[in-house]
Amino acid sequence: MALILHATQTNKNVYKTLIAAEYVGVKVELAPDFQMGVSNKTPHFLKLNPIGKIPVLETPEGAVFESNAIARHVARLGENNLFGSSPIDQAHVDQWIDFSSLEIDANLLKLYIPRLGHAPFIPLVEESAFSSLKRAFEALNTHLAHNTYLVGDSVTLADIITTSNMLLGFSKLLVKSFTSEFPHVERYFWTLVNQPNFRKIIGQVKQTEALPPIPSAQKPKESKPKTKDEPKKVVKSEPAKPKVEEAEEEAPKPKAKNPLDLLPPSKMILDEWKRLYSNTKSNFREVAIKGFWDMYDPEGYSLWFCDYKYQDENTVSFVTLNKVGGFLQRMDLARKYAFGKMLVIGSAAPFKVKGLWLFRGQEIPKFVIDECYDMELYEWTKVDISDEAQKERVSQMIEDFEPFEGEALLDAKCFK
Repeated sequence: MALILHATQTNKNVYKTLIAAEYVGVKVELAPDFQMGVSNKTPHFLKLNPIGKIPVLETPEGAVFESNAIARHVARLGENNLFGSSPIDQAHVDQWIDFSSLEIDANLLKLYIPRLGHAPFIPLVEESAFSSLKRAFEALNTHLAHNTYLVGDSVTLADIITTSNMLLGFSKLLVKSFTSEFPHVERYFWTLVNQPNFRKIIGQVKQTEALPPIPSAQKPKESKPKTKDEPKKVVKSEPAKPKVEEAEEEAPKPKAKNPLDLLPPSKMILDEWKRLYSNTKSNFREVAIKGFWDMYDPEGYSLWFCDYKYQDENTVSFVTLNKVGGFLQRMDLARKYAFGKMLVIGSAAPFKVKGLWLFRGQEIPKFVIDECYDMELYEWTKVDISDEAQKERVSQMIEDFEPFEGEALLDAKCFK
């Protein structure tokens, strides 16, 4: 009995197995006339996979489902080694397979499924998915800066599965302005998809130029055809309202001003400080830090330290960094009134997340507390600039001083 793959061929989860089969010289046949929604509901298919999902590989020894498991099984059947030459290589192959499935594929699906209309579109979920995806690409880009392939000096199953997982992103979701930030990932992806064994299965790949549009929340109303016997509805006319009254009803209500815009003018121009911070490339302490204290207006602005309440939970570096990145994205509503630095501290888990924020006014703005749910995850302490130790701590956080409080910095992010 041949190896029969039950699935549609235009599916990145199928590509994993078919590309692996090309590399190891194993023949895998697609089930003839397979129809999604029909073939996977037959009694025969449900014996192979009781939950009816694809792909499923039918073999003389029994069925295998889950795409990564199928690809691993096929890769082990051939003579070519797709798992590396040592136990540590094999572990690294599994590592990158899991990484690409959990950090890349899962987040791409969070972006794609709502835009297909198969799940509600929630802006915060999309923001979080993009933030997580960006962090995953940063990690991958760093690794590929010094490696042609993920493991060793030739294609492994890790490359096949990772590239297949990224295919949805490049072809449907990730425009050039996003991927260009990760040149080593771009080089890697386009090199792999143009390998003969990849090209034979997936054909030519073209990068998308735009995200799929968000489906309309409301379906258009269906017009019901009138029948001859259907009585006509009588519409009672109402007396016309005076034009003056109409004008009053249609006049737009004035937009409520942000309370921070009503504060007395401050001598500190926030945009000037942000420009100084961004443009200072050397002598940072002498130029930017000194400039900050020269500009700082303690009557018009206030400084705040924040410490994450649940530091013991920060056991995985990239998850911790994603958490901070998402917080900064959600703080965008305060960009006109704030400047912030978030530090991720430590060379080993648990990592510490601490921050410094400059806010217009003497309190943390209420609209920020109300609308950014991350605020309650931090302890907030107002800075006393008459205390030289606190003032120096502010300077060190702005400067990304290292070691900070005796520990290395894993990362420092700026909100400006």
